[in-house]
Amino acid sequence: MTNNFPAAGDPAFYSLDDAAWILGVDRNEVHRAIRVGTLRAVRRRSKLVIPAAELRRVLGGAR
Repeated sequence: MTNNFPAAGDPAFYSLDDAAWILGVDRNEVHRAIRVGTLRAVRRRSKLVIPAAELRRVLGGAR
């Protein structure tokens, strides 16, 4: 049985700056990917954030 919960201490969401650093791209590229629909973002407290599961999907399932 697998769970979809992040491991203890792992964030469930990443800021756009953190996502850009993890992906190794500029923050503008993250904005562009969100705009064209290749990267999913959600609003949390009126800020755009990237779900950790979405980053794993983009990175090919790497943890």
